[in-house]
Formats: sequence, structure tokens, C-alpha cells
Amino acid sequence: MKKIKIYLDTNVIGNLDEQTSPEEMSHAHALWADIKQGKYDVVISDVVLDEINDNKNLTKVKTLTSYLNEITFETILLNDEIEHIADQVKKLGLITGKKQLNDRRHIGCALVSRSDVLVSNNFKHLVNAQTIFGVKKVAIVEGYGFIEIFTPQMLLIAGGK
Repeated sequence: MKKIKIYLDTNVIGNLDEQTSPEEMSHAHALWADIKQGKYDVVISDVVLDEINDNKNLTKVKTLTSYLNEITFETILLNDEIEHIADQVKKLGLITGKKQLNDRRHIGCALVSRSDVLVSNNFKHLVNAQTIFGVKKVAIVEGYGFIEIFTPQMLLIAGGK
């Protein structure tokens, strides 16, 4: 059986070291254990790497980089195709703010990399009904097929945990 290909949003990786959100941290660690066991094919982007490295807390940067060194992943680089998807998401009125450009890019990266699932804990912009339905529309119209948007917990439940 083909492995599920997942695109990890930055906040999923950040939750591996988020003491203020123990439940989300627990789910992130459970997902990380599955990833380390090779259950998923993982994709991240240079957007994710930039967001991690732009953190002002250098200890956090070091910790998250250490976690990334534990797993195997594909890195997708920003390109015109991803920016086009980000523009389509904005044109649909899904995620429109200037500060949310990277959220739109995460969607583009997930689609262009042909991921099955975009994994995120960003309920405000990504894991909500409007965005989920809108992204499915963009994916179909732009010829990328089907994609889900799940939280780590939803992915764990879908995977039998």
C-alpha cells in the first residue's frame, strides 16, 4: 500500500517544543514517532525552514532543527507555480491578509508537491471549513486532484491511533 504523503506546516514542527500547549505537543510527538517509523512520506518547504530560522528564540531554532534532523523529508522550493496557487487562494477570498502570505504558500507547496494531506494546527487560516472546501476547489480547478487538511490529531485518528 502506498504511504500517505504529508506536507507539514511550520506550526506542527513548532508544537514539538510548545510547553504552553501540552495537548498539541503530545499530538505532535505522536505524529513525529509515526514519521520516524517511516509511516508517512514527509514534505516541508523552504517557507517552513525560513519560518523556523526566523524565530528570535535561538534555542527554539536549535531544538526544532534537531527534530528535523531526526526524520527524512523532501523539501519543495518556492516557485512560480506555488505563488500562482497562493494567488488563487487569495482571489477566492480564503486567506487574504498580507501577513498570511506564507499560509497561502503552504497550501501551494502542499498541492504542487502532490501531498495527500496538509497537516496544520492553524485553525484560524487553514484548518477550518471555509479553507478546506476552498482548497479542494482550487486543487481540482488547477488540476492537482484531491487533498485533505488535517490536524496532527486527525491524522493520528485516521491512522488508527
